[in-house]
Amino acid sequence: MATDIENVRKNSKLLINKTPFNVDDVEFMKPGKGRAIYRLRLRNLFDNSTVDSTYHSGEKVELADVTSNEIQYLYSEGDHYVFMDIVSFEQYFISDKIVGDKKNYLKDGTIVTGLMMDKRPIDITLPNFVELKVVESAVSSKTDTITAQNKSVVMETGLNIGVPSFIKEGDTIKIDTRTGVYVERITAKK
Repeated sequence: MATDIENVRKNSKLLINKTPFNVDDVEFMKPGKGRAIYRLRLRNLFDNSTVDSTYHSGEKVELADVTSNEIQYLYSEGDHYVFMDIVSFEQYFISDKIVGDKKNYLKDGTIVTGLMMDKRPIDITLPNFVELKVVESAVSSKTDTITAQNKSVVMETGLNIGVPSFIKEGDTIKIDTRTGVYVERITAKK
């Protein structure tokens, strides 16, 4: 379906040369003479590469026909991650290129939103927060608690983040997937 460039917003999905792109940023400029200019930062949904593109007002662009489904992460197999549609139970193999750094927040059973094009998964969206278990932590001494500081811990998915010094191995913590930052401790190791 074609639309005017004026209707394109951030996170719109465009189809360019049969490849779906996400609009990561839109910049509007109105020069003194001539037509308005739209500069788009586009992210390829197949390989996560980015490209900048310029359009003039009045030009048409093709919207990508995409749908989103709730899918559940099951396991990884080689360089693919296996997800299952929670309604139809259909399984999808999503490449490591598409998952990218999001793998650091995936544990068995995590529900994500899968972006589908022609029944093919092209992207996943993580929940805003995930709860992960600390599997490795540096030991803190009493002098470490004099001033507020973070220490590095390793999560069950392999993610390495900074947390307050009172977090120990075995604790479960909440992490913001948008920023990769510690939010709170959920349960403490007993």
